[in-house]
Amino acid sequence: MSAAPVLFDASGRPVTAARRARIQASGYTGARTDRPQTQNWRPAIGSATTDTVPDLPTLRARSRDLERNAPFARGALNTNVINVVGTGLKVLPHVDREFLGLSEEEADAWERQAQRLFNAWAESEECDITREQDFAGLTSLALLSVLLSGDVLVIRRFKLRPGDLWGTKVQLVEADRVCNPQWAPNTDRLIEGVELDEDGAAIAYHVLDHHPGDVFGVGRLSRQTWKRVRAFASDGSRIASLLFQRRRPGQPRGVPYLAAVIEALKQLDRYAESELQAAVVSSFFTVFLKTGGAGEAATFAPLVDGEESDDRDITLGPGVVAELGEGEDVTFANPMRPNQAFDSFVTAFLRQIGVGLDLPYEVLVKHFTASYSASRAALLEAWKAFRTLRRWLVGKWCRPWYAAVIGEAVARGLIDAPGFFDHPLIQRAWLGADWTGPSPGQIDPLKEAQAARLRVEEGFSTRQQETAELTGGDWEANHVQRAKEERLRREAGLDREGPAERAILEQPQRDSEEETGDEDR
Repeated sequence: MSAAPVLFDASGRPVTAARRARIQASGYTGARTDRPQTQNWRPAIGSATTDTVPDLPTLRARSRDLERNAPFARGALNTNVINVVGTGLKVLPHVDREFLGLSEEEADAWERQAQRLFNAWAESEECDITREQDFAGLTSLALLSVLLSGDVLVIRRFKLRPGDLWGTKVQLVEADRVCNPQWAPNTDRLIEGVELDEDGAAIAYHVLDHHPGDVFGVGRLSRQTWKRVRAFASDGSRIASLLFQRRRPGQPRGVPYLAAVIEALKQLDRYAESELQAAVVSSFFTVFLKTGGAGEAATFAPLVDGEESDDRDITLGPGVVAELGEGEDVTFANPMRPNQAFDSFVTAFLRQIGVGLDLPYEVLVKHFTASYSASRAALLEAWKAFRTLRRWLVGKWCRPWYAAVIGEAVARGLIDAPGFFDHPLIQRAWLGADWTGPSPGQIDPLKEAQAARLRVEEGFSTRQQETAELTGGDWEANHVQRAKEERLRREAGLDREGPAERAILEQPQRDSEEETGDEDR
């Protein structure tokens, strides 16, 4: 009788017989080590730094390669950026007028002026230190950098160039440039270019003067220098921050969005490429002519660029006629392409990848052929993730830049905000704002509009919220514009609301099968 195998726990220590008995008797089956399924599964227990930092260079490189070359990866990244940011996130100032002691008219006037000033900065390329993008473009670039590389360093610069209205500038630094000076090893206070205090809070970032992978400027690469960028100014205002989503306490750097599905995406891309190549090869039909003897003249010769050639290399291709010598024959390997199971296999695989990326399959591949209910459920599920990501982006990116621009405007006397620099609570009251972005869109606009009207009438929502949700617009701006349009229509002798418009608004709910063909409803 053979002896029982020696088992080890996650730390590599032998498991005693008594402990083995306890494991077999109770506890989580996922922690058992006496089963073949889990016997060799012993992942290490590491800190957020240990489990993350060593793999970051490889994860970034592979993530960027997939974004460049793999359609599904690029589509997943673009889907997030388009739905979270789209044409840009718009600010809707909303001051705390009760705290500030303002009347409704005074608060409205201040909010309009603040919005006007911020838009003047955001809609101009002068907000970008490189003079290339407006704020909407910078927002998309910042989010894409976070998803692609895991994080991006955001630096607030002040540079008033000739002709500039604003001195506040945005500088984005790619993740690879944030690294330890002279490539020093990580310590408890300096991790991958992030300098920490005793509480683990970032106080400075060390930035290399060029990208470490830059192949241009060899002379510059030989004299590498680092600059220490403080996270906060002396007054406590934010100067620089590392934009990333933290998934574990103490995590110093961000992980690319595709990290969990990098291998799956690469394998799927290879499979699709192989299937495409096999289909191309199988589409070639080449005619081979077998000669009767060595001395017999050939009827055809291989054609190369429309001319006869004596080259004996035979290349497959559409419409090729090739000669075979005496005794030569050819055997065709049937690749059985196109593969009839290709679509179903890829679909099943993409469903798993979609789960890992918080994107339903229908949204991931932009394929809505199911019922109305299924398509709408997929969109609603995707928008849970988009809204969560947008809320994070607003807090980490939009609000700090709104505070910086309005702070500069107050300091330069472009807008009056008493007590703005006297107390943080007063400043926060002046800087209150909501942010809107792209709307989810509607599968059935009529149903969505009717539901929105019902929510407003029942007090579940407001016109401002529904306008932002349905169209991403501003209800107050729409109201002013509509009042102008109605006045012009009345002055021109036109009815404010025609019979056709009333018929649409009063049209009852149509039968769902007649309208959408949805058998599930």
